[in-house]
Amino acid sequence: MAVFVEGLIGVIIFYIIILVIGLVAGRKKSSSADSQFLADRGLGLFVSSFTLSATMVGGAYISGAASEIATKGLVNTVAPIGYNIGLAIAGLVFAPKVRREGYVTIFDPLQLKFGKKMGAVLFFNELVANIFWEAAILGALGASLKSIIGLDMNVAVITSACVAVVYTFFGGLYSVAYTDVIQLIFIGVGLILALPFVFTNKAVDLSRVEEKWFGTVESEHVGSYIDTFVIVTFGGIPWQSYYQRVLACRTPSLARNATLISIIYSMGLFIPPALIGLAGASADWNATSYEGTLPLSETDWESILPMVLQYLCPTAVSVIALGAMSAAVMSSADSIILAVGSVVARNIYQNILRPNASDREIVWVFRICVVTVGALGTIIALTVQNVYGLLVLCGDLMAVAQFPQLVCALWLKVGNTYGSLMGMIVGLLMRILGGDQVLGIQAVIHYPYFDPKHNKQIFPFKIVAMLCSLATIVIVSYITHFIFKQNYLSKKFDIFNCFQDQVEKEITPDQHENSVMFSSVNNEHSSEETVKEKASDAMLDNTDL
Repeated sequence: MAVFVEGLIGVIIFYIIILVIGLVAGRKKSSSADSQFLADRGLGLFVSSFTLSATMVGGAYISGAASEIATKGLVNTVAPIGYNIGLAIAGLVFAPKVRREGYVTIFDPLQLKFGKKMGAVLFFNELVANIFWEAAILGALGASLKSIIGLDMNVAVITSACVAVVYTFFGGLYSVAYTDVIQLIFIGVGLILALPFVFTNKAVDLSRVEEKWFGTVESEHVGSYIDTFVIVTFGGIPWQSYYQRVLACRTPSLARNATLISIIYSMGLFIPPALIGLAGASADWNATSYEGTLPLSETDWESILPMVLQYLCPTAVSVIALGAMSAAVMSSADSIILAVGSVVARNIYQNILRPNASDREIVWVFRICVVTVGALGTIIALTVQNVYGLLVLCGDLMAVAQFPQLVCALWLKVGNTYGSLMGMIVGLLMRILGGDQVLGIQAVIHYPYFDPKHNKQIFPFKIVAMLCSLATIVIVSYITHFIFKQNYLSKKFDIFNCFQDQVEKEITPDQHENSVMFSSVNNEHSSEETVKEKASDAMLDNTDL
């Protein structure tokens, strides 16, 4: 396929615009760790709401919405609705509390409650999920650029990753937040522009889908449907990429309000790809220039969005809409890179490996992580075929294993390492042993109503695994707290040193450090903010930038 030169030039111009905006925004403040991770906690309502929405509206959100609408109907397109409900819960319940405490990352409360090393263990699942998420969206973008303008996929993926890495490397959250604003605008304009051309194309006849666009849920699949919806909802809550923006907001109430406004943006940007998916399902592909096999294969349906843009729109419009897809991908890729780099630099390097590291040293560890994560995601995107399946599994594990940990870290008074470790093990085992259709993992545990023919769980076992993980953390934490505090078991058996501070002579420097490692953060953002924010919230919440 020959390269469409005009389209290539358009994409290059778009990338240059994003890169320049990212680099300029990154020069706003100093290159300190606080600036890199949290934009000096100075984001206002306008920028924070846009960047919060951009963490949701990525390449998978847009392409996935189009594909699901086209193949399964609206009622089965649970991810956008579920994620936004989860975002609302996070904004109303989690965000104000987390911001009020003045943490640096969402793994700070996990390390405070369960210990520094246990907090690092809990990060592993999110690390893997983030890298596969990055690989999945980069791979999808590469396939789209190859399809529409004939650009080699390797070049497309590597270039896209490099742009996101460069401005994140130099500007941290400032660069990511301000480029998110531009990217979100590009997404809306590009996809909306394509709609009139799509629906006026002679190949599109909506009467073909008028009886099936809404979709159906078979009665025997209600359990698994509820399972998916609930897991998607709660699995979207514990991600660092979301709390990075929350913790960068000026006040707790602004973090809440920005989250709720971002939901309006996100749901609005669900509509154009949903309509494009509907058009793809109702199109007569024989009447287009499409030369592939018919009926469309499963792979074609997964790429229905770029196919519609390519075959049902004029070339110029396709290129503009492709810019919207590029924007969606980069708005997700930079969030992933930033989130992982911040946690590694803060919660692993500073809190565990080098407690006395200088600010400059932490910033450079962050930057090295940015490059490393960008490179790993790129390599996986170019070499692994079933990235999406691994991403789905990691998303499930975030809900099953990570969400209960966050709930207990924030609200469980006696939570400890023993409860956290056992809760994680129980949740992971129940989820993995339940099998997975996408990855072809055979079920070891057959929950009620199991379908052996299709290796499918009908029972909502993921919800059960999540609740069992939560219950295990609570029960084991209370039991170990009771037996050690009441001296039913000698503290010499306290292998995780959770209760050594009960006896002053047994306190070690490392344990003392664990108890105060965030004291400077909390001192800075507790008493002072409690007094000042009540008087200033209303004014700050209405400040745009």
